[in-house]
Amino acid sequence: MYLSKLFIPLLKENPSEAKIKSHQLMLRAGMIKQSSTGIYSWLPLGFKVMKKIEQIVREEQNNIGAQELLMPTIQSAEIWKESGRYDDYGEEMLRIKDRQGKEMLYGPTNEELITEIFRSSIKSYKSLPQLLYHIQWKFRDELRPRFGVMRCKEFFMKDAYSFDLSDEDAKKSYNKMFFAYLNTFKRLGLTAIPMAADTGPIGGDLSHEFVILAETGESKIYSDKRVFDIDISKYTNEENSIKELRKKYDEFYAVTDDKFKKDDFEKRVKKDNQLVTKGIEVGHIFYFGDKYSKPLKCSVDLQNGKKVDVKMGSYGIGVSRLVAAIIEAKFNNNIMKWPESVAPFEVAIIPSLQKNDKSNYLKAEKIYNLLIKNNIDVLLDDTDEHLSAKFKKFDLIGIPCQIILGSKSQDDKFEFKEINGKTEILTLEEIKKKLLNKRNLN
Repeated sequence: MYLSKLFIPLLKENPSEAKIKSHQLMLRAGMIKQSSTGIYSWLPLGFKVMKKIEQIVREEQNNIGAQELLMPTIQSAEIWKESGRYDDYGEEMLRIKDRQGKEMLYGPTNEELITEIFRSSIKSYKSLPQLLYHIQWKFRDELRPRFGVMRCKEFFMKDAYSFDLSDEDAKKSYNKMFFAYLNTFKRLGLTAIPMAADTGPIGGDLSHEFVILAETGESKIYSDKRVFDIDISKYTNEENSIKELRKKYDEFYAVTDDKFKKDDFEKRVKKDNQLVTKGIEVGHIFYFGDKYSKPLKCSVDLQNGKKVDVKMGSYGIGVSRLVAAIIEAKFNNNIMKWPESVAPFEVAIIPSLQKNDKSNYLKAEKIYNLLIKNNIDVLLDDTDEHLSAKFKKFDLIGIPCQIILGSKSQDDKFEFKEINGKTEILTLEEIKKKLLNKRNLN
């Protein structure tokens, strides 16, 4: 992609309505544009990042055997009345009527709909377990939407739902998702800690929030510092390995403020290991047994002819929210630092262009064409701005690697700069190999 062709409406100053860094940087970098209060259009740069996050989420769901489907954004009110949540959910739910006067709603979540799909399709215990997910837009009419896409009205989310025969089997599904979430966040360059949490309006008796540390987080957390030392790479998606992983995390105190008990915290965690800080929730998992299956009559036939209500769990990741969360966790001195796995481009080519000298531009195009042939996602800055202005622009965009054609370039060698500040003078072939190796590592 040539920068002159990219739709990227950059802003020079921080918008007055943006109070946190992710909101400021996403607006300034032309990633999003506010459509109305709490509702945003996702522009090409932001949309590209979000789609990369979506794909990583999808791959890790598939790795534990979950099956993808797609449910509609508009749902019938009938099944929500059947579960008893239609009136209880509150004003966050957008309630509408179609032209026949039928009560409908814009889905804030999907427990009812997935249960209805399951009960009309699965009748025998032999079809269990089932683990289904979709990635879809949601709408919740937040009273005070704020912080850009961190807390907005319309958002892009992954929902997964498990259906099992027994509590024991359901806990296995819960543990699978626990494992998948840790791997997902690791691939996104985040250290997310599972915190025991309240179940909220979803209900149930078992829940974990996955939280990343950030000063701008809305969640207050209390934790044993040693939980950050757990190496998840030692564990696999095999059942016993996941059990050991759960046990390892259960050894250490880690809760959100709604589960916090001071006496318990003081008793279980030595003073030197106590961590009290703020964090951002990036995922939430619930086990709620038959809370939805019972009122919705979602049951299966056993071998003896009896019926039993299936046991269910719900598992959410805010895909669009993660874009902002990654920025909050990674930015430094107004420099966007995307992990390579989700960066909008793998590398940027930044030539210093002189009015009467096209040599750098011709070299830049040669590099560009070679990288494109090797399926490397590259952005070429073909604008006539001064080199210092280009650097500021790419600090804002946050592409992990830069190839700079300036005073340090020598014939067939070019300045190669990584986002961590490391700079080398390399040949084109060396640059290509380095970029391909980085991709393989991700």
